[in-house]
Amino acid sequence: MDLSIHPSADGDTEIRDGIDGSDLVNAYREIIRDNVEYECLISRYGKERMDETVELILETVVARRPYIRIAGEDYPKEIVRSRFLKLNSGHLEYVFECMDRNTAKISNIKSYLLAALFNAPAIMDSYYRAEVNHDLYG
Repeated sequence: MDLSIHPSADGDTEIRDGIDGSDLVNAYREIIRDNVEYECLISRYGKERMDETVELILETVVARRPYIRIAGEDYPKEIVRSRFLKLNSGHLEYVFECMDRNTAKISNIKSYLLAALFNAPAIMDSYYRAEVNHDLYG
């Protein structure tokens, strides 16, 4: 998986709406940190874990490839970008909780985390509902 946050291969620093590539990356980093309530989650999960996660989200959001492979499927980058820019602290807490409970060996943690983050908004509600049902009736 090659997700590049660097200028294009021809050396140009792409300018979008008057913003060069590095300014765009920094702007997205701040948006992501705000969306996931970065400062609040550091106290719970640690700076290193949060930085790794934010950088993976950022790398995915600013990828130049037309498709991004997640869990063996290629998705248009705009769909992936949109979903990743909607991630919030609840989604990250869900992903971290699932990862912390996992007892299976993960051979490619980056791909695993990418898939978990991509799927979190779609499946988080069902997961917690099943947990509640298990606690009440299980």
